[in-house]
Order: sequence, then C-alpha cells, then structure tokens
Amino acid sequence: MNEASLPATTSPASEKSQKSGVAYPVLTAISVSHLLNDMMQSVLIALYPVLKGSFDLSFTQIGFITLAFQFSASLLQPMIGHFTDKRPKPYSLPIGMGFTFFGLILLSQAWNFTSILIAAVLIGMGSSVFHPESSRVARLASAGQHGLAQSIFQVGGNLGSSLGPLLAALIIVPLGQGSVAWFSVAALLAIAILYRVSQWYANNLTSSRGHATLAKVDTGLTRRQISGALSVLLILVFSKYFYLVSLTSYLTFYLMHRFGTSIQNAQYCLFIFLFAVALGTMIGGPVGDRIGRKRVIWGSILGAAPFALLLPYVNFTWTIILVFIIGIIIASAFSAILVYAQELVPGKTGTISGLFFGLAFGMAGIGAAALGKLADITSIEFVYYVCAFLPLLGITAFFLPNEGKRFRS
Repeated sequence: MNEASLPATTSPASEKSQKSGVAYPVLTAISVSHLLNDMMQSVLIALYPVLKGSFDLSFTQIGFITLAFQFSASLLQPMIGHFTDKRPKPYSLPIGMGFTFFGLILLSQAWNFTSILIAAVLIGMGSSVFHPESSRVARLASAGQHGLAQSIFQVGGNLGSSLGPLLAALIIVPLGQGSVAWFSVAALLAIAILYRVSQWYANNLTSSRGHATLAKVDTGLTRRQISGALSVLLILVFSKYFYLVSLTSYLTFYLMHRFGTSIQNAQYCLFIFLFAVALGTMIGGPVGDRIGRKRVIWGSILGAAPFALLLPYVNFTWTIILVFIIGIIIASAFSAILVYAQELVPGKTGTISGLFFGLAFGMAGIGAAALGKLADITSIEFVYYVCAFLPLLGITAFFLPNEGKRFRS
C-alpha cells in the first residue's frame, strides 16, 4: 500500500475559494470557542483529585467518570457528522454548547457518584456537537490551507485543556467543588461566539467556499487502498490517545504517589504537559502542509517512543522535561491525521471529523477505565511501564499511501 499515491484534487469552486483567502477571523473565533470548550472539559479531569477525596472514589471509578464523558462524545460524533454532511446545521453549534453549560452546573452541585457521571455525560454531549461541525467550519475557512486551519482550530482546544489544571490549582482546589459553577460563564461566552460563527457558516454554505468543502472528487485510490489507509490511521489514533490518556488522567496521581508532590504542584506539572501538547498541535498542521502529512504522522507518534520508554525510570525533574518533550512530539500528529483522512474521503468532512474525534474520545475513555483498573490491581507506576510501548505502533504509518501532488487538475 505504501507505494500508492494520495493526490489531493481541486475543482473550480475550490480554486475560487483559495483566491478568497483564509478567513482568519472565523478560524480565530472557532479556536477561541475550542479553547473555552476544552477548558471546561479539562476542569472535569482536573477536579479528579478533589472528587476522589470528597467521595472516596477508587481509581476504577475515576476511570469510569472519564469513560462516561468520552463515550457520550465519541458515540454521537460520527452520527452527528454523517447527518450534517447531508443536512448541515450551522446553528447546532451554540445549541450543543448549552449541554456543556448544564453539565458544569450539575458538576458543581453533584452529590454522589451517579450525579457526577450524569454531569460528565452532558459535558460530553456538548463536545459531540461542537467538534465535527467546528472542524467543517475550519475547512470552510481554510482556502485550501487545510493543515494550517486545523492546527489553528486544534491549538485553541489544547490551550484550553492546558488551562484547566492551572485554573483548578488556583480556584477549584482552594475553593472546592462549588467553584466549578463559575466556569459555566465560559459556556455562555462560547454560545455567544458560536452564534456569530453560525451566521457566517450559514451564509457561506452555498458560496464557492461551501461547494469546495462539500465537493466529492476522485482521490485516485481504490476502495481497498482507502479502507486500508483508514485502518492504519485508526491504529495510530488508538496508540496516540491510549498513551495520552495515561498522562492527562493519571499524571497528577503518578507525581503525587511516586515523588510526594502536592495536589497543586501536580496540577502545575499537568499544565506544563498540556501546554506542550498545544505547542505540538500548532506545529503539526502547517508542517504537514509543507512537507506532507505522512511524514508528520510517522515522525510524531514513533518519534515519541524513545522518550516514553525512558519516562518511568527518571527523577522528578527529568519526568517534567520528558513529558514536555513527549507532549510536543506526539500532539503534532492529530491535525495531520485528520486532514489526511479528510483527503482520503473528500466530501465527507463531518463524517470523517466525527469518526476521528469520536474515536479519539472513545479511545481515551476506554483507556482511562482500563488504566484505572490496572492501577488499582497493580500500581500507578506500573501503568507507565506498560504504556511506554504504545508509541512504537507509530511504525504502522509506513503502510499509508504516499502523498503525490498536493493538487491535481
């Protein structure tokens, strides 16, 4: 399969779209919305040490909270993406954010494990609407620079994720669970921004931008080659997100257990990792536009392997240095994976975005539950010995079709 070529095609509509230029104000708006959305999601994760102490939760229960959140997002995203490919719903963006708003309010007042799970499901439902539709908006606004547009969109989410632990350390840990309600203000701000984005989205659906985004063109690959390439990409997403969730969900516990770090200092360390993820995301898309997405995918996941294998054996200082390096390297892959997949199946932006975002959330949810159970049975340190081998699956990127000319008339 690796000898095949993946060309990207264009139509007269897409040529006009490119001439009209990248819609940076729209990309900025959805990136800011992504920042607010993922910041609110990361508050749930950053709240884990507080919830564990307040409700005497096990690591397995912590894993199931993540599973509830991730599955409510992952199961719905492909279905929503497939539906909106046929019937785009621009104003679903602010409506979806309403679920996140109510989830945060419930989380701030949760009284038992069940109510925490329900709050997690509501927050996940907000993401299930936001990600596939916002990804389509990014492609609509890209003017052909798809990697750049996805990176701008993704970096907002990663920055938001990195802010969650920092805000948790500054606000939630000292003030308690009830302070989560203040974060619902961010949901209201996101609803206002997304309403304006929805207006632009609705106005451009029938323009040259809209036709270029929704067009179905020939990739030059057989159905078997496309199916095989998508299978490889799914393996890479599994590798990436199973490993990432070991850090996003359990790094604070690992640092507290192994090095005796306080909750607040562990949250600051988690912020460092998530900030590195944001940097890596910003790098991956534009680099993929220039040198090819397959090279970025290959170097990103497999390139993190040496550092992941070293991580369980180093001291506290080197642990922070290594997780920062790992965050930058491994995060550069997702924008390249997503755009590569969109080019494999043109005209199905919502379906592909929903599938890959949904799979990312689903793999993270399954991984959180599985790794939580493993930590309860063995130890939190053992989790990192096992997960260190996951980035080695990056070698499967060898089987992806090579990219040919970026555009073909």
